[in-house]
Amino acid sequence: MVTTGEQAPDFTAPLAHGDDEVGEFVLSDRLDGAPLVLAFFPGAFTTTCTHELNAFQERLPAFTEAGATVYGVSVDSPFALNAFRERLGLDYGLVSDANREIVATYDVAMDWTEYGLRDFAKRAVFVVDADGEVTYAWVAEGTKTEPDYDEVLAAVEDAAR
Repeated sequence: MVTTGEQAPDFTAPLAHGDDEVGEFVLSDRLDGAPLVLAFFPGAFTTTCTHELNAFQERLPAFTEAGATVYGVSVDSPFALNAFRERLGLDYGLVSDANREIVATYDVAMDWTEYGLRDFAKRAVFVVDADGEVTYAWVAEGTKTEPDYDEVLAAVEDAAR
């Protein structure tokens, strides 16, 4: 797993950002003098993931005030992520790792053996500062565990200093 103090691995992936539009997300291009949050989640339209992404949406003004940008990351297609984003009314983009390269690079891939599914994203959160350093890393042991949102916000505020 990518850990605190390491450089965040750069990646390029499709970005679902609304109105059925798909853009390109390049991590190094998004490090725009402010931290960002990469919130990995197992799957769109699932109960815990819906709750997690809604929780980030509810706290989005605090993250924005701290200078951070939030992105969700999953192995869902960008088209499914656009539909999920629209259904939840999210004001932040969702990165599609449909090729499962990012979850492998960040070492947050998991298998759902009970469903016969492989290489889904573990629930994980990384805060990356303006220089590309990971200043916060958290990975859940189970699919139903959510991050401590206040802890993530505190990490963002520290990274913005």
